[in-house]
Amino acid sequence: MILPEIDDLKRLFLDDIAMMDMRAPVEFAQGAFPGVVNLPLMNNDERQKVGLCYKECGQDKAIELGHALVSGDVKAARVSAWRKFVIQNPEGALYCFRGGLRSKISQQWIYENTGIAYPRVKGGYKAMRRFLLDELETSSKEIQLVIISGRTGIGKTLLLGCLQDKVDLEGIFRHRGSVFGKHADPQPSQIDIENMLSIQLLKKRYKNISNIVVEDESVSIGSRRIPDVFFNKMKQAPLIMLEASTQERVDITFNEYIHESLAEHQKMFGEEAGFYQWAESLKKSLDKIQRRLGGVRYQKYKKTMDEAIRRQRDFDDRSLHKVWIQDLLTQYYDPMYDYQLSKKKHRKVFQGDRAAVLSYLADEYQIG
Repeated sequence: MILPEIDDLKRLFLDDIAMMDMRAPVEFAQGAFPGVVNLPLMNNDERQKVGLCYKECGQDKAIELGHALVSGDVKAARVSAWRKFVIQNPEGALYCFRGGLRSKISQQWIYENTGIAYPRVKGGYKAMRRFLLDELETSSKEIQLVIISGRTGIGKTLLLGCLQDKVDLEGIFRHRGSVFGKHADPQPSQIDIENMLSIQLLKKRYKNISNIVVEDESVSIGSRRIPDVFFNKMKQAPLIMLEASTQERVDITFNEYIHESLAEHQKMFGEEAGFYQWAESLKKSLDKIQRRLGGVRYQKYKKTMDEAIRRQRDFDDRSLHKVWIQDLLTQYYDPMYDYQLSKKKHRKVFQGDRAAVLSYLADEYQIG
């Protein structure tokens, strides 16, 4: 029986088709697609052995070794996992790297054990990755961006949360943007980020959404980079300057980096270990800007931060954090922001508080 293939790659991503990735975990970790489940035909060790055999003895011997390694109880366990996925996702698909031998073998074993002719993606991961890179380039040419800018802690991400026609780069990158913006869990791989961004833009275009709001960012967010083709578009887009009082900025920053970040760490690591991990993350973030701060300012902020952490730990008093936060915002971040803004002020089209910016976006760009 000839088992089915899927070649409509656009539909896979527009419809969020459930997909099963048959590649080894090491391949999956390097790059994958949102929501895809990794249920490999071979684990990392088996893949390495088969690959070495292929180089030394050719394809036939490699296939023979692969069947020997994935047999008996090992094969039964993997087919059982595939069967569960197929039953739960009857409209789904599977793929390997190029849509070749691994996906064909998996497809055949599924058919033999379930009677279901589950489709494989033609061209596999490589074809889908190429498709998304091409679509990212097309999207970057066709869409019109509007950039929300403003001082650190001004609430740009909060404003984005009020909009539908937006792309949340910090959400995709799993990083809040500043040196203190690291989350408890690691950032996605660069490939994962590019794939997610491309899919989100593709969906916007499909809905005929042409004006999209993004937050003003540098080319790097954490340890990952905004793709050049998209960042070049950002550098040409009109800027809307969001305004807020210093106290509002302190409160927003305090909520994100103290309340929310601590809760995130404690959820992941437990109450005590989470507090320690969070506190160390704060200290390491301050250490990263030690040279820019200079010795005197660094020691001042470090002393205040250490005391704030101690008070929080011993007395559940978090108020002292607002002291170093306000100093850092006004004495470190604001001068840097003023310098950066001076180089792109010609792109500014509007400035105002959150309500005014939302009204302007609705009136001028039909963005809501």
